[in-house]
Amino acid sequence: MNHKNFSISTEVKTALASGQGVVALESTIITHGMPYPANRDTAMAVEQAVREAGCVPATIAVLSGVPTIGLDDEKLEQLARSDNAMKLSRADLAMAVSKGVDGSTTVAATMILAHLAGIKVFATGGIGGVHQGAAESFDISADLHELAKTPVCVVSAGAKAILDIPKTLEVLETLGVPVLAFGQSNFPAFWSRDSGLTAPLRVDSVDEIVRFMQAREDMNIEGGVLIGNPVPELDEIPRDKMNGFIEQAVAEAQQKGISGKSVTPWLLGRIVEISGGASLVTNQALIINNARLAGQLAKGL
Repeated sequence: MNHKNFSISTEVKTALASGQGVVALESTIITHGMPYPANRDTAMAVEQAVREAGCVPATIAVLSGVPTIGLDDEKLEQLARSDNAMKLSRADLAMAVSKGVDGSTTVAATMILAHLAGIKVFATGGIGGVHQGAAESFDISADLHELAKTPVCVVSAGAKAILDIPKTLEVLETLGVPVLAFGQSNFPAFWSRDSGLTAPLRVDSVDEIVRFMQAREDMNIEGGVLIGNPVPELDEIPRDKMNGFIEQAVAEAQQKGISGKSVTPWLLGRIVEISGGASLVTNQALIINNARLAGQLAKGL
């Protein structure tokens, strides 16, 4: 990285220098995905899952304009309590730096900073994608294009189920992004294990993912890899039940005229209310599960 103000924690720097596995973690889930203190507690549990796999967690954010790779407890607490952090993707990452403000990183921004730091594996909850009604709104997450260009392996529970998942998979195919379902043939749908759609590729072990990524590197194939890791069976909300919550929340968002970057955090918050808190519990379980798999993958690599 050539930015003089980048900050990499000593623990992450030491791990990278020694070849120990490091897992990047996003911070939007902390500032825009969950209420306090569930956001802080989840972030700490996710980091612990990475440590239990024998790797070092690197939660990524921009703090006072400084891209920061690896947050200590004090910085994590600061971010968890923030009510004015910018939500950063590729387009506005540099704006937070230039203005010297706090910002949390989406999938796209986390991939950018992870790659600059030399981190190859990133665990998140669910990626962004093609929004419902995109034929009219053209609302498509920058996450998809980032996956096409930035060489980071992203472990997720699929695309967020509030999105148009069939079109999201189509765009990923067009962009040449490998989509691998882990341990099953169908692509997961965030809160639910099965979207009803067959994933383009399937892997059943961490060793398979490692060999696949090594083959891509040997062939100089550019871009990232998306792993669809289904939420544990005991923690999932079945797709039919989840669809009812989503339809109600989406209808309310349309009535209120909510659009742009505000859509996803608003829908996630409203679905927590509609589901009586069940979606939050599932969200916490799936991100911890993804961190566990990402840690195993980073160690394997």
